[in-house]
Amino acid sequence: MTEAPRVTLADIEAAARLLEGIAIRTPMEDSRWLSSLAGGPVALKCENLQRTGSFKIRGAYVRISQLSEAERANGVVAASAGNHAQGVALAAQLLGIKSTVFMPEGAPIPKEKATRAYGADVVFEEGHLEHALAAAEAFARDTGAVLIHPFDHVDIVAGQGTAGLEILQQAPHVQTLLVPTGGGGLLAGIAVAVKATRPDVRVIGVQAEGAAAYPASLESGAPVRLESMKTMADGIAVGLPGEVTFAAVREYVDDIVTVSEESLSRALLALVERAKMIVEPAGAAAVAALLDDPTAYSTPSVAVLSGGNIDPLLLGKVIRHGLAAAGRYLYLRVCIPDLPGGLARLLSEVGEAGANVLDVTHERISPLLHLDEVEVRIQMETRGEQHAEQVLTRLRERGYRIFE
Repeated sequence: MTEAPRVTLADIEAAARLLEGIAIRTPMEDSRWLSSLAGGPVALKCENLQRTGSFKIRGAYVRISQLSEAERANGVVAASAGNHAQGVALAAQLLGIKSTVFMPEGAPIPKEKATRAYGADVVFEEGHLEHALAAAEAFARDTGAVLIHPFDHVDIVAGQGTAGLEILQQAPHVQTLLVPTGGGGLLAGIAVAVKATRPDVRVIGVQAEGAAAYPASLESGAPVRLESMKTMADGIAVGLPGEVTFAAVREYVDDIVTVSEESLSRALLALVERAKMIVEPAGAAAVAALLDDPTAYSTPSVAVLSGGNIDPLLLGKVIRHGLAAAGRYLYLRVCIPDLPGGLARLLSEVGEAGANVLDVTHERISPLLHLDEVEVRIQMETRGEQHAEQVLTRLRERGYRIFE
């Protein structure tokens, strides 16, 4: 097995010079609510505010700008669920090159529309990102277009690593960096940039539990393909690490942690409520890890918000999911007497407990019910887990039977 090409600090510094006037220096926002949970300073690196809505323009522009005139003549092709697509499309547009992007079926509509708006031809491919990548590779062979890999190229990793240089400048005393991770381009680039000058900083990759290829790959010592993936975080749903990124992650990254779909939902909701930041599920992964175990990471810490390109319909669903995960929705099955006024008394108790009823249904046929009883299924809004427990306690104290 040949050794994968290495990315160096010099590569990343050269990429930073190339990106002057192209990629913006994204803000670093102090987070008081996360800091209070973590017991020390926490900041957010807001790549969701980058051009095209994610960090991807960094790597895409560096990669495409290095092409020769002969390579540029046949255009470029990429495979992406959306963020890399937009980065490639904009970079190609800026450099006057034709671009074609293969997207997996079901890619978010706003990402598709934005990619087309940047001038790319979009082709949908059935299956996951790997299937789209195979189609893009075939297109490259057939047409001579240059394949711009989403993560597995030294120029891509060097471009993404420029975010790491900015982090060190904006948060010079950082002790822990948490980075959303799919194929590993952003994680690898940041890790190389940071470890070159601050080897004491812990760099942590964060993957969705349903698409976590790195833990098994690192354990085996080589990239291992996942047999299946299922996550709302399409931006980090990558089933096989790249050779370039895997080598850098193995050498420079301190740990990989995974987060559940519930944790991603809670983090996305918290970022909307507390930080006033719109992010996609993948972009919330680092904050999800912090919320899962706030005191596990030495501070000052920085969580990277890798992208903000989310379909408004998905945003609504995720917010509702996050509200449920945070205990803001409470669903109960309550047994009440089958008498006039029984339901009114139950709803009165719920209202006096400060909960807001959303939906009520009756069930009269159940082996759990006595002859003179009715089961009421009630969905309500609460102020959170503590309030939900208070509602439950109040109803039990009033003699109501609650089915768990």
